[in-house]
Amino acid sequence: MRITLRLIFSLILAVVGVALISAWFNVRQEREKLYNGARDGSALLAETFKESVRGHLAAGDNQALQKLADKFQYQKQIEGVAIYAPDGALLASSLAIRPFLALNADGLQRQLQAPDSSSELYKDDKREMLVYAASARALGGKPARVLLFTDVSYVAYDLYGIWKRTLLRVLVQTVLITLVTLLVIRWNFVGPLAQLTDWMKKLRIGEAHGNMPLLKGDIFAPIAREATTLARNLQAARSAAQKEARLRQEGESLWTPERLKELIKMKMDGRPLFVVSNREPYMHITEGKEIKAIVPAGGLVTALDPILKAAGGTWIAHGSGEADFEVTDGKNRIKVPPEEPAYTLRRVALTKEEEDGYYYGFSNEGIWPLCHIAHIRPVFRKEDWQYYYDVNRKFCDTVLEEIEGIKEPAVLIQDYHFTLLPAMLKAARPDARVAVFWHIPWPNPETFGICPWQKELVMGLLGADLIGFQTQFYCNNFLDTVDRTIESRIDWEHFSVQKEGHATLVKPFPISVDFSQPDRDTAKLPEKPDPAKVLKDLGIKAEKIALGVDRIDYTKGMLERVKAVERFLEKYPEYVRKFTFIQLGAPSRTHIPQYHRFLAELHAEVDRINWRFKAKDWKAIVFLEKHHDHREITKYYKIADACLVTSLHDGMNLVAKEFVAASDDHRGVLILSRFAGASRDLKDALIVNPYDIEQMADAIYYALVMPKTEVEERMTRMRQQIHENNIYKWAANLTEELMRLRMDEFTGV
Repeated sequence: MRITLRLIFSLILAVVGVALISAWFNVRQEREKLYNGARDGSALLAETFKESVRGHLAAGDNQALQKLADKFQYQKQIEGVAIYAPDGALLASSLAIRPFLALNADGLQRQLQAPDSSSELYKDDKREMLVYAASARALGGKPARVLLFTDVSYVAYDLYGIWKRTLLRVLVQTVLITLVTLLVIRWNFVGPLAQLTDWMKKLRIGEAHGNMPLLKGDIFAPIAREATTLARNLQAARSAAQKEARLRQEGESLWTPERLKELIKMKMDGRPLFVVSNREPYMHITEGKEIKAIVPAGGLVTALDPILKAAGGTWIAHGSGEADFEVTDGKNRIKVPPEEPAYTLRRVALTKEEEDGYYYGFSNEGIWPLCHIAHIRPVFRKEDWQYYYDVNRKFCDTVLEEIEGIKEPAVLIQDYHFTLLPAMLKAARPDARVAVFWHIPWPNPETFGICPWQKELVMGLLGADLIGFQTQFYCNNFLDTVDRTIESRIDWEHFSVQKEGHATLVKPFPISVDFSQPDRDTAKLPEKPDPAKVLKDLGIKAEKIALGVDRIDYTKGMLERVKAVERFLEKYPEYVRKFTFIQLGAPSRTHIPQYHRFLAELHAEVDRINWRFKAKDWKAIVFLEKHHDHREITKYYKIADACLVTSLHDGMNLVAKEFVAASDDHRGVLILSRFAGASRDLKDALIVNPYDIEQMADAIYYALVMPKTEVEERMTRMRQQIHENNIYKWAANLTEELMRLRMDEFTGV
């Protein structure tokens, strides 16, 4: 579009320039023509007038001269005449020109003194006058001078008309040239390019095969030939990669998107995968007059989006973006990601009352604090429970619509928002393979017993064929809760529950990240991350940087973390003005009063600490409260000397694994809470108790003074662990386990 506008603008400038230069020469020639015509006419009339006055001049009859002068005024653009004696005295003049004679006396006297005929132009505010001077000689006497006054104001009017007609022609030509140019570009460039782009996009995502379609015109023929060759090579490489993935299925340890895709094809026999979650992977919002797609914050999206990109299928989620339903089809579906469609997103619309009761109420004021031992009292309301039940039913109806006609569909349900959904689905579709992955901790039976609807929640979950938790500890807690809550038979050897002829397998599946994602994010950055430049953009200077990346939530230990930074600066004052802690905080659940209070307290604490250690060009803590995309976060990961992941209680916390994956130069130290699930996997992190401020302060100090070799050794081991146990392996293990189950065992056959 920009190129088209530049081309049209250049053509318009060229046309206007040529037209104006041509008009200028035309006007110049016309001016000379008109003035010369006026001079010639004046000279002819002067000869006629001289013959008429010759006798009167000889007789000295001034009265007759005056009558003759009055007679000659207003004839054929002649304003009048004036007759002067040889000594320059005025003998007679037309009445109409007497004011002009008075105003231009000096100029006229100079013209009278000229020996021959001459013409001069005189201008005033009202008109332009051509004065022609000629000699009239009486018989035997000295020559008198005759002046003819011609009004040539019409010349300017005629020239104005030429300019006006020229500009109108230019306007018409500009419009015609613009239209013709747009048509030419559309026919010869935009059309073929759009055709080429669409074909390449389909080729990239595996929907196009064979040769490139014939493009209109022959201007792109060389490109078409090269693109066809490239396509054949790409298809051959893709086929080879798929074949290799199949051959290495049994023995290869490293999981990739291609290998996961092949496994799902094999295990699911070509059937699509269905994922259900509250949070959607892509949200559409309005910016000005445009609709933009953004990625919401949260570990769930980070984990599952790469899986659906690799495996394809449908993701069913709450459409919470303001413009979400402006871009979907009649069934509320849209292909995502926007730049490279790989799977279908089915959006479910919720009313404000449903969202307040189901999400903000029962899910996040009830289940969330219940499962996170963060000393926040859970709140359970009957009306919230009813909304929670109704929304689970609404999602059940949507899932049933999506899986209609598919034999033994595989449905992967995410997290605590849909505790009732597994049982609802199995009641309607007993043949469906249903798995639930519980991303957050599962508390002990005494804690879970606080919930008035604990039995309904447990029964809802046991409708699934497979329940996955982050750690074995949470599996044990869940089975203990089942044992205390309902009558069932628990097989502790195989970690399964038998209830009403249906068996549910319970296993740990520690979730991970896409190990290669930080490299892709870094490639999209305009330049390599530089600590000095990043700090300069923040208006500060420092030698050492620590980083925190979190949703703003009371379970993430953010208050304890900033207090640990304060204690670190107290104990090690040599780091004042040398060390800065940067906290990236994504706003979350702002409708809940507890989150408002927590955010206000966090801001107050940060301000207090910064005021205490106030210095020019430096801050102890930089709190960046906004949503950051993956590229921005990766930039901060790569400049940090330490990353603090100090959750008070967390199922896994993928920030820890993202930081390790981003450390391609094997630098940086991870300080990790013992109460985060990631501490089971990343044993080379500095494991801390987030409630122990002294221990965290010392951990920060040790991270900054740790020998370089030890930093690299620790990071190398953690990177190897995540490299081998990435998100694709997690998805593969979960899918394999689900598809391995004998469905007759779960239907009572």
